[in-house]
Amino acid sequence: MLFNSKLSKRFMLGFVSLGAATVLAACAEPETDSQVETPDTTTEAPADGTYSEDPMAAEGMADEGTVADLVEQDESFSTLRQALEAADMTEVLDEAGPYTVFAPTNDAFAAVPQETLDALLLPENQEQLRQVLSYHVVAANVPSDQIEPGEVATVEGSAVNIAAVEGSVMVNEAMVTQPDITASNGVIHAIDQVLIPPTLNMQ
Repeated sequence: MLFNSKLSKRFMLGFVSLGAATVLAACAEPETDSQVETPDTTTEAPADGTYSEDPMAAEGMADEGTVADLVEQDESFSTLRQALEAADMTEVLDEAGPYTVFAPTNDAFAAVPQETLDALLLPENQEQLRQVLSYHVVAANVPSDQIEPGEVATVEGSAVNIAAVEGSVMVNEAMVTQPDITASNGVIHAIDQVLIPPTLNMQ
């Protein structure tokens, strides 16, 4: 698994104690002399929970706000912000992480049938909303130049499939429209569709 059991519990069980995330499309063209091969198994995070070992990258993150802060500040994520608040997940994304969030934009949420979105935002469906949002979160810091095609486990427990298509990065059927929005506790990759976990049951 890409996340350790302790962090997984903080997401899936810690929501209760709190009172209670999505990101990769128009990425830059890969460098011509580098290629990645599709791994045969689910990607594993390094023991320290971060993909990048570049000290300059870590130093650059120090001056940024948290994932929750950046979602709060960016109006293109206002619907995501509303969903995080309804799910009581904002405080979780303020924690140390690291997190990679595939963040649906407002346009991505606008493509969801209104009745489905309204239902997810109801208090009685908070657990299902948490399930959807945590399916957009990977418990590791994965900038775009560290992403490899293949399956990547999410905090929700199910894996998303990462693929490179004509120079763009796809997460399941969603395209990354803005990669590498760097936070102090991870990175955000904006995506153009809301990801639906295969285990979601709205009944």
